[in-house]
Amino acid sequence: MIKDTRSAYNAAFTEVAYQQLLADLNHNLEKKIEFRVAETPVFLTPEFKNKLIKAGDDLVSTIKKENFKKLTENAIPENWRVAHENSHPHFLTFDFAVTRDNTGALTPKLIELQGFPSLYGFQAKLAQAYQNNFPVSRGFTPFFNHLDQESYIALLRQTIIGNSLPEEVILLDIDAFEQKTAVDFFITAEYLGIAVVALHELQQKDNIFYYFRNGKQHQVKKIYNRLIFDEVPNQKAAFLKIPDLLTTKAIDWVTHPNWFYRISKYTMPFLESEFVPATHFLSELKTIPDNLDNYVLKPLFSFAGQGVIIDVTEQDIQAIADPENWILQEKVTYEPVIETPDGPVKCEIRLMYLWPDQDTEPTLAISLARLSRGKMIGVRYNKDFSWVGGSVCLI
Repeated sequence: MIKDTRSAYNAAFTEVAYQQLLADLNHNLEKKIEFRVAETPVFLTPEFKNKLIKAGDDLVSTIKKENFKKLTENAIPENWRVAHENSHPHFLTFDFAVTRDNTGALTPKLIELQGFPSLYGFQAKLAQAYQNNFPVSRGFTPFFNHLDQESYIALLRQTIIGNSLPEEVILLDIDAFEQKTAVDFFITAEYLGIAVVALHELQQKDNIFYYFRNGKQHQVKKIYNRLIFDEVPNQKAAFLKIPDLLTTKAIDWVTHPNWFYRISKYTMPFLESEFVPATHFLSELKTIPDNLDNYVLKPLFSFAGQGVIIDVTEQDIQAIADPENWILQEKVTYEPVIETPDGPVKCEIRLMYLWPDQDTEPTLAISLARLSRGKMIGVRYNKDFSWVGGSVCLI
């Protein structure tokens, strides 16, 4: 969005450099990247960066309120409620559309938020790859709060490992090696010296959790959790271990699974900020708005845009059998603001925070950007286009 830098980047872009960027990202990975990486980073102006920071501060202030847990108790499905919840999430991710306000100025508008980790390993490596292959990107940084590569990895280590032994910490997901985001798992494991473990590998005897690797048993005392519990019943992974994971005191969670539900679309009706669109629980909607074309209908518990109804009708609302699990949200119009050689594209920016146990405040650390030409932002909806996909903001 910095006009001169954008023009210089587009003029200097070559397909050879882009293919080298992809080769660098895939180098020495156990599994190649399965999602589309955009041809460009996003260059943030200081003005827009400050708006993003202000928007994030507004959301953090709500999450830090004393009554936040009370407000969000009903967000947690009882069959997936995990015991021994801690006082705050270790990760916060806020997704903002780049839009225009009533004056025509660019402004962020909240789309979704999560108390769950994102691509914290991959984004740092992606920024390096852009800067290594496209010299125009040098002199910028992907980090906020005066972090650099070294201090960012140190903060990530402090958040995930803390005072634990790295060999007793694992990154856990259902089928970890088959996930589309497995690239992030491998990079994180490399940065922190922890193992990536699939759910079916995790075993338990009495109150001890462990896994085998190369014929050797390794005890597990802390889980960097990438596992979304309510996806488990749809998988073939071992399921019998889950009840003990829900109740055990033998595991420290980073982050505790309850935060995935507490900080989610469920939170949006409670947020107050100029950067948050009007949002209502469908079950509490007294009258259906006349201008439904200005709203979208979203299931509370879904992932990557699945189930979202963009062109809402009154019949759609009346057909919802479980309105307590849906929100009606003011539609946000993405501005095609990133100029590319193939025409302008839309942009969504994810602010990514780290919140170690001992810190009183989360730290805004890095970002993720997604570029789109499609009707929806996710990379799965843009796989056949160019100059779209996963990216990072440089400031």
